[in-house]
Amino acid sequence: MEVGIILAQPIRIAIVEDHELTRLGLEAALQRRDGLEVVGDAANGCQGLHLLNNTNPDLAIVDIGLPDIDGIELIRLFRESQGGNPTTKILMLTMHKGEDSVMAAFAAGADAYCMKDINMDKLEEAIRSTYEGNPWIDPTIASIVLQQLRQNTPSSAIDREKTIQIRGLEGDYADIVGSAGLTDREIQILQLIVRGASNSEIAEQLFVTVGTVKTHVRHILNKLCVDDRTHAAVLALRAGLIE
Repeated sequence: MEVGIILAQPIRIAIVEDHELTRLGLEAALQRRDGLEVVGDAANGCQGLHLLNNTNPDLAIVDIGLPDIDGIELIRLFRESQGGNPTTKILMLTMHKGEDSVMAAFAAGADAYCMKDINMDKLEEAIRSTYEGNPWIDPTIASIVLQQLRQNTPSSAIDREKTIQIRGLEGDYADIVGSAGLTDREIQILQLIVRGASNSEIAEQLFVTVGTVKTHVRHILNKLCVDDRTHAAVLALRAGLIE
């Protein structure tokens, strides 16, 4: 008896990028990758908002420097239109790596942040990771996120009415953290990670050994299905676990 093979549905991707060669090159490159499908593209923010609302892609790749409304405002408007049950993941692809841009993008609702000089293999990895619900941060800007978390204050480039704090903007993140089964001790350690504490500093505060902390951190990463402390911290903030 023959058994039919059920193929997984491709990840549906929309691209919002004003530079034509970049946009077309990115589309061509992604279309050649198995399991990825580009469902549309737009050259500015207004077109991009229309595209996302009408195609409801699995994932949108959005540039920050758009000619009308910028990518961060586009994300904010799109998240508002989705209400409390967003289905589209947002990956920022940009040359901007300043602290204000990075933190504002995550606060607006971005799920991942990649630099434009990323190679295609890494971009595909970022797309798949983001689609699966794991925040992805380009290693070149991960230190910016950690520095902001340590300061625990809004970026000086943002005025006080627009305080940047990564909170649980989307229920998906709260669900991920809530269903991870973190123990009280693991939550306590995750809170210290978000505040920038090292393993030795955590051990000192909790009166345990560094080895014990490392074991807890490993369990936290496994339960949250993330690769490193930075991603765990962002996920915790987005879930509203840390205020």
